[in-house]
Amino acid sequence: MQRNPSTASREVSMIERYSDHAANERTFLAWVRTGIAIIAFGFVVEKFNLFVRTIAEASRTDTGSRLQLDRFTGPFSHYDGLVLILIGIAIIMISLIRFIRIGRMIDDAQSHSAVGIKAELVLAVVLGLVVTAMTVYFAL
Repeated sequence: MQRNPSTASREVSMIERYSDHAANERTFLAWVRTGIAIIAFGFVVEKFNLFVRTIAEASRTDTGSRLQLDRFTGPFSHYDGLVLILIGIAIIMISLIRFIRIGRMIDDAQSHSAVGIKAELVLAVVLGLVVTAMTVYFAL
């Protein structure tokens, strides 16, 4: 049986395991969105630290306000925003690697076990520790 050229062009080819690939892409985009949000928060923290340092330098003569501002311009305040930015970049890079690896596993005929949560777990723990450290630092 021969196909009519007009009906052959109307056939739609579907991607195998499309729903799995779409779920993988949605997960990747969620991780990227999270990474971008953490990077943006890191920039906000850095800008805030710069603002506080500028105010502290401007009020060198007023010892009362200087003591309050010194609390926010300690050694930790120089690196907290940078750490958040680096964590956000790491989240995006690890999510890209994970997206590519899972995409290949979906296309593979073999079945694979669900391993690989270690990187996400480590990043979540590190992010939680940074946020906890910042909270304790500003509370004291």
